[in-house]
Amino acid sequence: MTNVPLLVYFSSVSGNTARFIEKLGMPARRIPIHSSDGVPHIEEPYVLVTPTYGGGQGRGEEKGAVPKQVVRFLNDEGNRSLIRGVISAGNSNFGESFCLAGEIISRKCRVPHLYRIEVFGTPEDVDRVSGGLEDWWKLQ
Repeated sequence: MTNVPLLVYFSSVSGNTARFIEKLGMPARRIPIHSSDGVPHIEEPYVLVTPTYGGGQGRGEEKGAVPKQVVRFLNDEGNRSLIRGVISAGNSNFGESFCLAGEIISRKCRVPHLYRIEVFGTPEDVDRVSGGLEDWWKLQ
């Protein structure tokens, strides 16, 4: 195992999560936006990074919080078996639903919800995650 984890991430067309991943400078694989591009098959332990959709705005708090592409990726048994942690992005304006996707994935996959970041990551988020993730990964 390397000193840093592979980051598997989903980023919508807005590119917010992709910008955060670029700032971290760690090895990464993107989950495609379009289902026609297929589901990537990961062959090593990884940390999942995902945005949270919606804000519990009358749709039932959990409904739709995890992007469909991430659900499809995790429905692959091989991919699901290698997840070691999750980082979620969200908008703090969502209140209690801030980074809800990470909570859902953490609970369902039984992995730690390592970090919650604001939209595409503040400079403080980048510092906190890059240093902390490296230290945490060494213990895995």
